[in-house]
Amino acid sequence: MAVLRRLTQARRSTTERSALAGEAAAAAAEAALRAEPLLSPATDAPVAQEPGAAPATEGSPAPGRPGKAPKAPAGNHTPDRDDPRAAAFFDCDNTILRGAAIFYLGVGLYRHGFLTRRDIARFAWQQALFRLHGTEDPDHISDARNTALGIVAGKRTADLEVICEEVFEQVVADKIWPGTRALVQMHLDAGQRVWLVTAAPLEVARIIARRLGMTGALGTVAEARDGHYTGRLVGDLLHGPAKAAAVNALARRERLDLDRCAAYSDSANDIPMLSLVGHPYVVNPDGALRRHARAQGWRVRDFRTGRKAARAGLPAAAALGVLAGTAAAGVALRRRRRRG
Repeated sequence: MAVLRRLTQARRSTTERSALAGEAAAAAAEAALRAEPLLSPATDAPVAQEPGAAPATEGSPAPGRPGKAPKAPAGNHTPDRDDPRAAAFFDCDNTILRGAAIFYLGVGLYRHGFLTRRDIARFAWQQALFRLHGTEDPDHISDARNTALGIVAGKRTADLEVICEEVFEQVVADKIWPGTRALVQMHLDAGQRVWLVTAAPLEVARIIARRLGMTGALGTVAEARDGHYTGRLVGDLLHGPAKAAAVNALARRERLDLDRCAAYSDSANDIPMLSLVGHPYVVNPDGALRRHARAQGWRVRDFRTGRKAARAGLPAAAALGVLAGTAAAGVALRRRRRRG
């Protein structure tokens, strides 16, 4: 009985952390939305917002964004125009962005001296195992979280924001899946709110969302005081059930009808989020999500090329990409040291 009681408490604790992470992400997203004044296209002057109207996007598309978005794939549901209770939610890694946002950030942190070679090597190995086996080890997730928090503890939030801007200035332009970009634009053209939902830090999520002209972002919230990170998260990583909690919390705050909303993801970890909405899509899916989608009758969009990608994703290639990127970062650092 004692063991059962401990297991029950552990589950409750995990659920509570996921709920807190979701609420924190939704609160941060709504606060960012309210802080952005709506601008008149002609005068750039603030204008009044009609009650219930969809808020303006968090920022203009970046110069690096393609001038003409590709056409959305045939067979999508047609979003209702200017529906104030409809929205779309997009996962980031391998759904919008080729690869993992946190890896690109990790390389940037390494180059700025936030990470050691040992940190980046361990991270690369864990990511390689995940890509090869298609499942996440809870111990690896916990280790990555604790390492990241230890790195930023005491650091200025402004410093991380500058690094994020540097890292993603070119990444977003070069690593976006055109097909998913078209789906984002389809919802924007319908006047709907479009949200990025990712386990990546909120600072990263906001930059990517802004570069794509999205309404805003739901990301992992790191606790900060007086402009410095404390080394703790608000709740937990925005991952798996925590993403669903964030979408639920935002829907409640923004008076969205989830039956009229759409969600897009590549990972079986996001089944809780996909199951919330009336229009779930799987994009570049892993094997487990593809099987689940077939069983549920969900629509599948695969923008990768080659039979192997369509059948099982790119686990080995992604793993090699992580390792190659890590090696490239190490070479760059060694060259700079020699020059110094």
